[in-house]
Amino acid sequence: MAVIANRRSVMTLFSRPTDIHSHRTRLVLAEKNINIEIVNVLGADLPEDLMDLNPYHTVPTLVDRDLTLYDSRVIIEYLDERFPHPPLMPVDPVMRAQFRLALFRIETDWYSLAEEADASGDGRLSTKSRKLLRESILQSTELFGARPYFLSEEFSLVDASIAPILWRLPVYGIELGSQAGPIEEYMKRVFARRSFQQSLTELEQEMRL
Repeated sequence: MAVIANRRSVMTLFSRPTDIHSHRTRLVLAEKNINIEIVNVLGADLPEDLMDLNPYHTVPTLVDRDLTLYDSRVIIEYLDERFPHPPLMPVDPVMRAQFRLALFRIETDWYSLAEEADASGDGRLSTKSRKLLRESILQSTELFGARPYFLSEEFSLVDASIAPILWRLPVYGIELGSQAGPIEEYMKRVFARRSFQQSLTELEQEMRL
């Protein structure tokens, strides 16, 4: 790439088209309707820009003028603060802490397993990981049904983190079963959002064809 990313006038996101961390970042960008250039990173060969900007050579990587961010949680919280409308985190410090704790648990319990699928060639999970992820999601069935969105009346960073996991369940080989009615309703509601549809790459769209 001839143009160095940090000299671009438009914010840039380096993103993999099926990476779960990239997906939640793209979803927040779509929810905020942010004008951004998305650079798709395919295969093992990374763009020189990315290798120069990010010492860990990971995606997603966000470049905003002279600022480079390369952890998806840091990126989505930065985007929420940099572009405050619509707000995707509560203002109240106690509720904000509860949302951050939910994000921590999603990343620790769900994303850690999903990363196994990203690392495998076919995107599927081992039998053990599939069972663990299914059980962990079902443990939250009551929370999914309590409000329109997870812990909230409004879409938040927590939903932006949960939705990419739920979208990939068919690829992971997970069926939630008849007891998951509230989760199925939640998925319909979130997947129908304009922002969610806009966040999907072609390869992600194919996950539910």
